[in-house]
Amino acid sequence: MRWMLTVLLVSAMFAGCATHVVELPLQRLVDTPLRDTSVCVGPDGTYYLTGTVEPFFGYNNELRMWKSTDLKHWDAMGKVWSYGDSPWHKPYLEKKMSLWAPEIHYLKGTFWLTYSMPGWDGTPKTSGSGLLKSTSGKAEGPYVDVQPGERLGDEIDASLFEDDDGTVYFVWHSGKIARMKPDMSGFAEPYRWLKTTTSDPDPKHHSGLCEKIFGPGSFDHVGYEGMYLFKANGRYYWAEAENINGHYDCLAATSENIYGPYTTRYVAVPDGGHVTFFKDTQGDWWSTFFGTDKTAPIVQKPAIVPMTFDKDGMLKVDAVR
Repeated sequence: MRWMLTVLLVSAMFAGCATHVVELPLQRLVDTPLRDTSVCVGPDGTYYLTGTVEPFFGYNNELRMWKSTDLKHWDAMGKVWSYGDSPWHKPYLEKKMSLWAPEIHYLKGTFWLTYSMPGWDGTPKTSGSGLLKSTSGKAEGPYVDVQPGERLGDEIDASLFEDDDGTVYFVWHSGKIARMKPDMSGFAEPYRWLKTTTSDPDPKHHSGLCEKIFGPGSFDHVGYEGMYLFKANGRYYWAEAENINGHYDCLAATSENIYGPYTTRYVAVPDGGHVTFFKDTQGDWWSTFFGTDKTAPIVQKPAIVPMTFDKDGMLKVDAVR
């Protein structure tokens, strides 16, 4: 089913806080409460769906999955993994922390799942993210932890990106990136922070967490959580969730170099927040969606939104597809 949502979209440059009305076409996926929706396409054209399951902010250690051949009819695959076996999981299990924002990716001949767990004191000291590899080459696993002895990322919202030359990068949180070793066993380099070329000092364009993450007076970021990186038309697209005039939007910026610098950020998916992007079997681009704002027609339910690129390469909702 498709839902049409009219929202106020902040202009690309935020000039004078100008806004204009756009229509956001949503295609619902499954009627199951889900946050941080992630979709990927397998080698046979099957689509796989995962995300944060209930209870979202309570104890939840299960990673569940669905599959589809047409993005319309989905079959539940059930639980494919639960955290607790890796040594670094022990304090999270003891304190009954949530399993957040799993993402599914297919690369190097198998499926991979990134996963995150929030810290019990709300700081990077106790937050963490990891990476799972399917040992069967199948989306249902079984999965093994790539780095069971310690967390891979020092914060939440982890993702993977494979470049054209086969190099894979682990990206997470609010702009952190590190190249993976060829065997995917860990980082091949210290992580770096991605930055934009233009600051946005308007306090209405930031979450209250931004200052705590980046420091007072630091405005050269895309967002404060939900990092995602992909490449299209020769450009790298860096997406993040940010609070823009009270809306949990997805912002994006581009670069010709993976480490940047990246262009001025802009709203790519209104009310999208933490999303992922994927290309379907027909070559069309989509953004995932789950809805948190009062203006959204769905709340914490998985959906997808058709996307396109304008003449300048900016990522935007395709309202006419």
